[in-house]
Amino acid sequence: MSRFLPLTIRFATGGSMVVSSIADAKKALDGAWKDKDAPDYLAAARLVDDAIAGICRPAVAFAAFKKAAAQQGLLKPADPSAALNMLDQLWSRDRKKPPP
Repeated sequence: MSRFLPLTIRFATGGSMVVSSIADAKKALDGAWKDKDAPDYLAAARLVDDAIAGICRPAVAFAAFKKAAAQQGLLKPADPSAALNMLDQLWSRDRKKPPP
């Protein structure tokens, strides 16, 4: 089971991958990014390496990775979950019912 909610990264070359762990983030950082010299990319790469080495909390590294990907426009918008869709349908159906 993944530790983090999955993110879909769309690389600068058009390929994509799902990232849901620090190991996935490490692989994704080796992909085609728009600017590997950007400060947020460099910070994410360092923190992911630190998390792998056990000297950084994985949540901190994953958040830095997500921030770097977002700033470079690589995050693909996530679709709402099936559970959220069900709740939306129930809510809208209940709003259409006339009061008793």
